[in-house]
Amino acid sequence: MSDGTVRTQIKPGMTVLIVLKQDQPTGKLTKGVVKDILTKSPTHPHGIKVRLESGQVGRVKQIVAESAPSAG
Repeated sequence: MSDGTVRTQIKPGMTVLIVLKQDQPTGKLTKGVVKDILTKSPTHPHGIKVRLESGQVGRVKQIVAESAPSAG
């Protein structure tokens, strides 16, 4: 499972968990589908910034594995 700090691991259409700017103090995660990758550098210690298809912008904290069955 990836933590979202490497730009090449994130592609438009992927489902990810992001932290929105206003949620940074609480760490609340928002799930969505990547529309645009906003971070230009190859890595970022706080997560790559993306825009979701919903229009929300935040830093990727976790990439959700699409094809893997959920464990539990």
